Amino acid sequence: MRIFVLGTGSTGSYLAHLLARQGHQVTCGDRDLDRARRFLGKKTAIPAVQVNARNLWSIVRAARGSQLLVNASAAVFNEIVLRAALRIRAHYLDLSAHLTRNPFKAEQLRFDERFREKNRCAVITAGAAPGLTNLLAARAASLMDSVDAVHIRLYESTESDDPVSQWSAEVSFDEAVSLPRIVREGRFRFGKRFGEREKFRFPPPIGEANVVLAAQDEVGTIPHFLKLKEMDVKIGGNEIDRLRRWYRQGKLSRSRGLIASRFPNTPTPRQVARLIRRGKLQNARFAAAVVVRGVKQERPIEVRCDAIFPSLFQIRQRGLALSPISYATAQMAALFIKHFPRDSAGVFPPGAIPLENRQAILRDLRSRGIRVTMKVTRKKVLEEDEFE
Repeated sequence: MRIFVLGTGSTGSYLAHLLARQGHQVTCGDRDLDRARRFLGKKTAIPAVQVNARNLWSIVRAARGSQLLVNASAAVFNEIVLRAALRIRAHYLDLSAHLTRNPFKAEQLRFDERFREKNRCAVITAGAAPGLTNLLAARAASLMDSVDAVHIRLYESTESDDPVSQWSAEVSFDEAVSLPRIVREGRFRFGKRFGEREKFRFPPPIGEANVVLAAQDEVGTIPHFLKLKEMDVKIGGNEIDRLRRWYRQGKLSRSRGLIASRFPNTPTPRQVARLIRRGKLQNARFAAAVVVRGVKQERPIEVRCDAIFPSLFQIRQRGLALSPISYATAQMAALFIKHFPRDSAGVFPPGAIPLENRQAILRDLRSRGIRVTMKVTRKKVLEEDEFE
């Protein structure tokens, strides 16, 4: 396919390289070409053009002739890029939602009818979390007759002397100052920022960690395709602990704005390699767990799926210099593109794409260094004695 990747930061640049290796004809677009080339690398043959993601016609001119338009830039541009894809009659894929028009429903879903009319497919929030987490929730739900609850738990930790962002500064800040979205008793609600603290046990080598409510995109898609009563997303690790401490100290609010010292820009591969060599960046980890509870044959059932992604140390052993989150997100997006449902029309979150495509993506995970385990627990029903 001819693919245009808009946004050439840590994730977008690595995704472009993965797609080129898959045999696609890839072009990248970014507002800052010097920055894009630093992320892509000096020796790359992947072309990069200057694009203003805020301008529809700038995207249309740059991406014209592409068969797939990928938005790897900030989610705030989703709707502009979706309209550009429709203009050039291209398929579409993005990595996250912005959730501003409706805080409980991904804005991309509004374009479903327009993509059906053009006979084109849009796969949205197709990264690791969201993305793989949606696939695992759908896989677990398929084992049940009905679903009561979906709980997603994430772990993000960086062992470094100074703050090193695994996400872009804008994404990290937006998540930190946004209210968590939850489902309680079948209704959407806002949770308390960094609230509902609990202990959760992740697989080794992470182990037990405190997790708190976070503003994640899964709540904007999963409940619209899966009937459930309860849902929330919580995050643990030293990065969320640091944000929680700043929040309690009154140093974290939208009115204060993004402070560069607290939300640094994502380091380029060369900068990551330099930090590792100097011993300032020792390691980083990223993991996801999806716990789904429901009923099967009138008996309570719980399905837990754990996804362990390569650590920074393991990624460095592969000759790469990027964070576990960038690695996981780009690898998952590449798999969604490898098994893209081109024969479908409309807008699809990961859990709603055709079953055969979902199964193919999950089968390919191990080849990308992503390990997923599943545990099914069937609980006994306590029967009350009857007395006359």
